[in-house]
Amino acid sequence: MLALIQRVTEARVTVDGETLGAIGPGLLALVGVEPGDGEPQVARMSERLLGYRVFDDGQGRMNLSVADTGGGLLLVSQFTLAADTRSGMRPGFSTAAAPELAEPVFNRLLATCRQKHSTGVETGRFGAHMVVSLVNDGPVTFLLKA
Repeated sequence: MLALIQRVTEARVTVDGETLGAIGPGLLALVGVEPGDGEPQVARMSERLLGYRVFDDGQGRMNLSVADTGGGLLLVSQFTLAADTRSGMRPGFSTAAAPELAEPVFNRLLATCRQKHSTGVETGRFGAHMVVSLVNDGPVTFLLKA
């Protein structure tokens, strides 16, 4: 499981012009599910998403997590994140979990994060063509692996 996280001042995801999820300050996480991902990866990724310290403390150091700040978390499924880009000029997707396997894993991650982060976890629609807009704060962007 992979998650590209971005510290944002705001982010939203829309489908067909309708906003499905929106947050103020917090984290946008683009999530890719790989073959074999399951409960251990969900548990580890939820810990990392909520506990990864990318927000400034009083001294300007990245020492606080989204859980510490009470910020929002916007989870967006993105199978292209797990693409194989090592060769050629076109991505391969054999390294991404098939939709029928990835969707339950993504939904479990969403449910786990919602259970642990009561201040707000938003999402888009799995498998839909989504438009994601954000204001990256920093910019601060990290690739997490579970």
